[in-house]
Amino acid sequence: MTLLGNARILTMDSHMRDIAKGWIEIEDGLIAGLGEGPPPQGKDALDMGGDLIMPGMVNTHCHMAMTLFRGLGEDIDDRLYRYILPLERDCVTAPVVAAGSRLAALEMIRGGVTTVADMYYFEAEVGRAVAEAGMRSIVGQTLGDFDAPDHDTFDEAFALTDALVDEFESHPLVTASIAPHAPYSTDIPVMARVARWADDHPHNPVQMHLAESDAELAWCADRHDARPVKVTARAGLLRPGLIAAHCLHIDDAEAERLAENGVGVAHNARSNGKAGRGIAPVETMRAAGVPVGLASDGAMSGNTLDLFAQFAPASMFQKILGQSRATLPAREVIRMATIEGARVLGLADRIGSLEPGKAADLIRIRLDDPRVQPIYDIYSALVFALHACDVRATMVAGRWLMRERAAETLDQAKVIADAIQVAGAFNDRIAELDRSMK
Repeated sequence: MTLLGNARILTMDSHMRDIAKGWIEIEDGLIAGLGEGPPPQGKDALDMGGDLIMPGMVNTHCHMAMTLFRGLGEDIDDRLYRYILPLERDCVTAPVVAAGSRLAALEMIRGGVTTVADMYYFEAEVGRAVAEAGMRSIVGQTLGDFDAPDHDTFDEAFALTDALVDEFESHPLVTASIAPHAPYSTDIPVMARVARWADDHPHNPVQMHLAESDAELAWCADRHDARPVKVTARAGLLRPGLIAAHCLHIDDAEAERLAENGVGVAHNARSNGKAGRGIAPVETMRAAGVPVGLASDGAMSGNTLDLFAQFAPASMFQKILGQSRATLPAREVIRMATIEGARVLGLADRIGSLEPGKAADLIRIRLDDPRVQPIYDIYSALVFALHACDVRATMVAGRWLMRERAAETLDQAKVIADAIQVAGAFNDRIAELDRSMK
């Protein structure tokens, strides 16, 4: 049993309770009780010193192993084809994915992320890395018609997915997923096969990039005389359990259709903006009833995996779109990072809010830095003033993954050393690619 006392508690429950000074009791990985005032009489509590206790953040879309591509070729327009794809084809192996995933897990734990939805290659290695780190996760095997580092055919990709399901079927924290890359990289026949697979695996979600770019719109129009949402629907893949990443190009009717079909959306404000792709119509989708969670995307695209770095862009881009300060208020941004993100992943019955019976996935945040004070609105402070480095402790299922900024489940020095070693191999390959361009 763990008892936390003298804490400000942001529950994110249906009443959005903000307890100025209270306690939380944790037993067998679950929240056994919480309330205002001092802890129950006769029980010793860990003094939180007035720090904020809130649900752990939910990162609804990530490519964890791509931490190893962070900042690579940053100012080169054709870096995807010049560097990234050749590096993936030639250098990404199971050990490389394991090293990058551990680095990502360490970064997210230090930034208050307790749950992540990932899609990449060698996804069993990702699942093992997050299990070692103690995070909650959905790990998705990517399928695509390009040169993938872990499969040559779609049959092989489906076999890898089945093996992933078998490995993590009974794991308490890791859920396997299938992840068709996008409509243009799978097309309707493969998406329809994914839909049939999903029918046979109702407890395993589907992850996919959807309506992300102008090029995707053009491909769908040219190949199917339709937009991406309609193409996905024709394949039978617009369904509950679909986690659709990006959704930049969504009109009002499509937002209604996503809602009617139980689709959740992962919003990647920072990577969308950094790529110059536009602003997703978050308010339109949420107004239609679509759950929208926050996401980091991979570190190749958005550089950082902490959700604090997503808060302000997510809010400000919607304010620009709506031409109003009132659009997407800070309170709603934090909902998207917690309970609404949990809805996107189909986990809202277990995580996303602090309530008795739910998993004890929570974080402790210090509030005493001068840049945060005074606090008139805790949600505004979280969105616009607090940073990932203010997270003092991270807990998943009642287990501390970090305390006082010190990781307890991963060896930070080794994780970073392993990543630097991989980067050295990447640099050698980059030098070869640059010489071949001359």
